[in-house]
Amino acid sequence: MAGPAAQSPMKLVALQLLLWHSALWTAQEATPLGPASSLPQSFLLKCLEQARKVQGDGTELQEKLVSETGCLRQLHSGLFLYQGLLQTLEGISPELAPTLDMLRLDIADFATTIWQQMEELGTAPALQPTRGATPALPSAFQRRVGGLLVASHLQSFLELVHRVLRHLAQP
Repeated sequence: MAGPAAQSPMKLVALQLLLWHSALWTAQEATPLGPASSLPQSFLLKCLEQARKVQGDGTELQEKLVSETGCLRQLHSGLFLYQGLLQTLEGISPELAPTLDMLRLDIADFATTIWQQMEELGTAPALQPTRGATPALPSAFQRRVGGLLVASHLQSFLELVHRVLRHLAQP
């Protein structure tokens, strides 16, 4: 569940959206309907250039948001997969149990955060995914080897996630 620190940025975004909406409504009322022949040509050309730049920036932002939502779905799916794989490692060893439990909780929290963001963006699927069949690891040796493989792949996945999120955070 998101804490106060995570909720305040979302409230800020919601407030910004409301302000932008009201600004757009006002801008529609301020749109000139008659000819503006008294304005200098250089001014009009400069405004036209700036309008094209703003329009391009808006298009770029929209494209990033669309690819971000696809990215969020993939990220959630990956985290959901690793939740199941970590579940199969239960009982790997008593000394690893606290670390494994903490990792599973952290992965679950991260997946929940991603899911909540998708819901807020209106891009979450109607139903959360269901867990498919996970490998059976009956022996302690198989759980240990499976643990090494899962940990290695999870680490690679999280490094990729970190790079993607850093890229999306760039202006």
